[in-house]
Amino acid sequence: MGADRARPGAAAVGAVSDDGLDGLVGLKGDPFELVVERGKIREFAAATHSNHSAYLDGADPVVPPTFFASAAHWAPYEETLLERTGWDRRRMLHAAQEYAFPGPPPCAGARLRGRAVITEAYEKPGRRGGMLRFLVITTDFVGDRGEVVAVSKTTVVATSQPPGDA
Repeated sequence: MGADRARPGAAAVGAVSDDGLDGLVGLKGDPFELVVERGKIREFAAATHSNHSAYLDGADPVVPPTFFASAAHWAPYEETLLERTGWDRRRMLHAAQEYAFPGPPPCAGARLRGRAVITEAYEKPGRRGGMLRFLVITTDFVGDRGEVVAVSKTTVVATSQPPGDA
């Protein structure tokens, strides 16, 4: 079975796949498309209290640096990938987020394709006992010419104990 599909039997509460954390590296989410809309750029800029003209003026404003945080509302690419791990979602926390733009940020009207991939999986001992398991999910947003226009890196942590037991 390819890494693009859920593993059978992996849905046990808090379970790690039989092949351990390393077996999660390379697991891919479904491909998706995101059309960058001018109105959504302006809404995002307003929600973040930005009045920068690059986001508000002209027919094709550029996206603010953290705009891709809102992409999950239209394409739940990380959500579906996390479901494939079989980990208990009630024990997961968002630990870190970063965005990179290899070139200029995309503008309104851009059609981007993406796919989330687990690029790192590791664990550390927690301060309150038990292990903390971390996943780094990397999503490349690719433009019409095949160029990567933005990269999102999300770090998720899963506790080994239920929230009430810590």
